Amino acid sequence: MTVAAIVLVPDVEAALSDADGVPAIRRLCHSAWAGGALPIVVVVPPESSPLAPAITDLPVVVANAPAGGTPGVAWFALGFRAAVTAVTETSAGLMWPFRHAWVDPETVTSLIEAHGAAPGQILRPAFRGQLGFPILVPALLESRLAALPGLHAEEAVASLVAEGVPLRVVELGDPGITHDIATPRAGLPGYQGPPEPAAGPPPEWNADLADQVERSAEST
Repeated sequence: MTVAAIVLVPDVEAALSDADGVPAIRRLCHSAWAGGALPIVVVVPPESSPLAPAITDLPVVVANAPAGGTPGVAWFALGFRAAVTAVTETSAGLMWPFRHAWVDPETVTSLIEAHGAAPGQILRPAFRGQLGFPILVPALLESRLAALPGLHAEEAVASLVAEGVPLRVVELGDPGITHDIATPRAGLPGYQGPPEPAAGPPPEWNADLADQVERSAEST
């Protein structure tokens, strides 16, 4: 099981803007890689060569969207196909607008862990109750997303949820989920971290046996 990061970059110039001393797209790709996303697919408009120097040394697959296409879920579907071509075991993709470059690697790791526990759910991260990005979409939904080419990411997710696809909101305590590069890094609220494991509480291994031992000790 692997989860791809599928980064949507309709505005190459903005993706190269400064994010605390690093191009925004580079910071985002570093966060995705450090958090365990594989592969990382960057979907760009045709003839977007200025982006290449910022990520050429990173483990990134670049997918060129067709001319005249509308950025959004159609680009995500294109990126998902590129991800499966690169890594056939890809079981989900993180729908990730490039402007959300402050997302912490731990958020990526938490979403991947939560996907492992519930592989059929759409996962939407939240910060202080506010929904944000990236959105984890299981691979089994790719064809249904591809049938919604005119919609943006949030609209497509809402459409799938309305059709009965389960959605889980995961509170992760990461301001990068809701604050994009329009907010300077110094202006971000404090990072809180996940209040509990995203995949649920850890199993209580041998809990029954421990209870038996405790009861036996109390009776002697």
